[in-house]
Amino acid sequence: MANVGQVLWAYRKYLMSVLFPILLLPLPLVVPGKEAKCGYTIILMALLWCTEALPLAVTAFLPLVLFPMMAIMDASEVCMEYLQDTSILFIGGLLVAIAVEKWNLHKRIALRVLLFIGVKPTYLILGFMLITAFLSMWISNTATTAMMVPIAHAVMEQLHKAPKQNDGEVGNVNISFELQEPNYPITEKEAPKLDEKDSSPVPPPVPVDLQKDKEQVKFSQGISLCICYASSIGGIATLTGTSPNLVLQGQVNSFRKNFSCRGKAHEQEREAYQVIRNEHKKLGPMSFAEKAVSFLFVLLVVLWFTREPGFFHGWGNAAFPNDKGESMLSDGSVAFFIGILLFIIPSEFPGCTQQEGTQGKFKAPPALLNWNIVNKKMPWNIVFLLGGGFALAKGSETSGLSQWLGDKLTPLQSIPSPAIAFILCIIVAAFTECTSNVATTTLFLPILASMAQAICLNPLYVMLPCTVASSLAFMLPVATPPNAIVFSFGQLRVCDMAKAGFLLNIFGVLVISLAINTWANPIFGLDQFPDWAQSNITTSCKVNNQFNTSFISP
Repeated sequence: MANVGQVLWAYRKYLMSVLFPILLLPLPLVVPGKEAKCGYTIILMALLWCTEALPLAVTAFLPLVLFPMMAIMDASEVCMEYLQDTSILFIGGLLVAIAVEKWNLHKRIALRVLLFIGVKPTYLILGFMLITAFLSMWISNTATTAMMVPIAHAVMEQLHKAPKQNDGEVGNVNISFELQEPNYPITEKEAPKLDEKDSSPVPPPVPVDLQKDKEQVKFSQGISLCICYASSIGGIATLTGTSPNLVLQGQVNSFRKNFSCRGKAHEQEREAYQVIRNEHKKLGPMSFAEKAVSFLFVLLVVLWFTREPGFFHGWGNAAFPNDKGESMLSDGSVAFFIGILLFIIPSEFPGCTQQEGTQGKFKAPPALLNWNIVNKKMPWNIVFLLGGGFALAKGSETSGLSQWLGDKLTPLQSIPSPAIAFILCIIVAAFTECTSNVATTTLFLPILASMAQAICLNPLYVMLPCTVASSLAFMLPVATPPNAIVFSFGQLRVCDMAKAGFLLNIFGVLVISLAINTWANPIFGLDQFPDWAQSNITTSCKVNNQFNTSFISP
């Protein structure tokens, strides 16, 4: 019979979903004002997001219920926050990413680059990291990792089997592989226990194969970690590469309106190279669909970069200007334009269709993309999660909670700005190890924006580094889906990931601090307090005597 503790643990999510709202009720009942009511909603959502007592997307809809009940915002006003331009950009970008995955264009890119770089250990690690980082800039980190890990494991298995084949082991090694989750992971139990001391008085000679096995396991672990880390790092580079970047854009817009493995023979490298080449040959020549998706993908990137670049007159400023000369089209408009074309362009060149059946009827080829695939692969939960964050930010502004928080944080003005940014990055990097990076940025960015306004600090100076730091989820398998995918293959232990991830987290925070205080300063104008931030506060910020990052100016 189960004891009380087991029962409580089994029903923990149900209990938390009921107890959290009840335990927090004294806050809006005792403390008067809309600020306390909005604070109740934010704290409740933070607890539910951190514990995942409810699905993240379901929690994101709480403002739609609580804000009208507490007289903070009308329901119609809250609803408008759930589909902003940032959400449209996210959906439009993912339409192109889904088309890339559907026609295996990402697989062709990955295999081609590996063939170009080579299979020497150093080049192999570099190749996998570069490919993973590049692909994660445009498609989801999870999809990138799920594709790259089986490729890496198949190559590693071929490297490990090659010596056994040379030693005369019975049977042939199959040098081809399928990009599916392998059923041959090296588990912790199968790994050689090299740290155990032999109890016999005369130690036996160390077998050469044992040393090779140790190197092989370490190298495979390194490849796995490189892939999951590169997928998280690569997503930082573009606005649509990872969801926290879109959260940052939405929050800001709300204000604006050489090593090598010893003992590896050339035969192993040839075998691994053959693995990649054979799989690349299976793809055959590029189809019309792949060429069309490639063209649309490149066109999307070019249109994004040239729409309103700032340092020259973009096509958006020239063709679709508003009264101020700004582009009326947004990045979301461009993304959806390309996305709509994917539903219009056929997947085969017109005139190459085949007859169907005996009646001689021609069947039109399918389009590059169809709604069934989109509905299956589109992460709608992230769309709702983004909307929940925007609703929270709007509620904080409307209720006055943002202004109240900013006033309470004014003593931070005496602390040097680089120290503030560094401490906040550490807090966010630690918080994101156990919480979704989207939820982390959704909770932190409105508070950071209010704090920066109160101390007359450019909000981007703290919001930008903390957004990047939210992607530094390297230590735990549960921190991010790429970590979980790599961990599921069985070669890694939690301590392996924690040791490598801790050092990478520290290094990442240091690099972010260096970037925000050097080259990011002239790019984003961080040494000046922007007008769009000053318009939301009642007191004027004087840059010369209050903004304390002037010493970082070039």
